[in-house]
Amino acid sequence: MPDAKGSSLEKELSRRSFVAVGVASLGLAVSGCVSVGLPGQPPLPDEDFDYASAYAAKEDGEFTWPAINYQSFDQKYWRQVVEYRSREKPGTIIVDPYNRFLYWTLSNRKALRYGIGVGRSAFSWSGTALIRVKREHPIWRPPREMIARKPSLEKYWVDGFPPGLKNPLGARAMDLWQGSVDTLYRIHGTNSPNSIGKSVSSGCIRMWQQDVIDLFERVPLRTKVIVLDKDPNEA
Repeated sequence: MPDAKGSSLEKELSRRSFVAVGVASLGLAVSGCVSVGLPGQPPLPDEDFDYASAYAAKEDGEFTWPAINYQSFDQKYWRQVVEYRSREKPGTIIVDPYNRFLYWTLSNRKALRYGIGVGRSAFSWSGTALIRVKREHPIWRPPREMIARKPSLEKYWVDGFPPGLKNPLGARAMDLWQGSVDTLYRIHGTNSPNSIGKSVSSGCIRMWQQDVIDLFERVPLRTKVIVLDKDPNEA
């Protein structure tokens, strides 16, 4: 039977082990390595991340999205975990339309960053919203303002543009709402991969198909989305 001294020593070692595990866990949380968002999501990109596989042709139900020639783009637009200071709760999406990045915050110091394409005219919309609707293989209906500029799109108003490789919303769409109001602003895929890193779309947030699927598998409904109204580099 252990003596009192031995018992005390065991308790102290146990306490130190518990504290060490707690500190290690805290360190992981601060570094952004603790998962936020949906369960079963893909692993975060690290130094050994296989970009060739990540951006290869992707089978997705009845569709196969083409491979991305990612090496022809600036590496800053590749999916990656970066240092990013934010006071927002982990799991918040922050869109920087000025530098063409979308950040999904992992902690107050790190975020998963994706390259995006955005709209030309003053970036169309900024503010705070929630993802209220998530759609796989979405149907696209052009807004009335777009139909007014291009009447040939009227045919898509009733039944919409069917899902598929030519659909303007691509593989996934996440609709941004403010309260009960649809902002008509979307985070979605694009069938024009060369638009990433540019200001060319009609106002929404475009992503590579492989990236929008990756983000879709991470973020739950009611995720907070902030679209910046000024260039953070000029703040």
